[in-house]
Amino acid sequence: MRNLVKGSSPPMPSASSDPTRFGYAFRASLIGSAHQFELTEQGLSWRIAGRTGLWPYADIATVRLSYRPVSMQARRFRADIGKIDGGRLAILSTSWQTAALMAPQDKDYRDFIVELHARMAKAGSQAVLTGGLGPRVYAAAIVCVGLLAIAMSGLLLRSIVSGEWAGALFLVGFAALFAWQVGGFIRRNRPLTYTFDDLPKALLP
Repeated sequence: MRNLVKGSSPPMPSASSDPTRFGYAFRASLIGSAHQFELTEQGLSWRIAGRTGLWPYADIATVRLSYRPVSMQARRFRADIGKIDGGRLAILSTSWQTAALMAPQDKDYRDFIVELHARMAKAGSQAVLTGGLGPRVYAAAIVCVGLLAIAMSGLLLRSIVSGEWAGALFLVGFAALFAWQVGGFIRRNRPLTYTFDDLPKALLP
């Protein structure tokens, strides 16, 4: 399966017959066919689980970019696209290859998302462009991280006072790993709005 498809997914026309087509595909799971998307002159064309659709660029109401790492792929990004009538599509930067491999498609995903924004802007789109988590979800995540940090600090202090140096070292190591992984998630996913001319770099591969 080619990740970046220039109109090669039947029965869609080939790139030679329509050079304006620009495509992207990924597997959301090992079961089922790939999710296929194409940017055409008419709009965003998609094919998911036997269903197809074509969304004119002017009918796209919202785009939300976010950073969504998972256990098998630390570099995973997501674009949630909403239509005026309430339809919604999700595009991921990774694709399942085998039961043990989720492959990144950084360049292909980035190129597709950048091109989508460029075509929406050219079509005069009035879409709301946001990034990161929703404000309420982000606030809840900050509270949870803060409470966990307080609990870990208390355990570390107790270990030092009682002379349990092995436990203290473990907590320090765990805290460093936690700060690296969760800290990156929190930093990248802070709520924001952006424009067609200034896409958030932290939310693209």
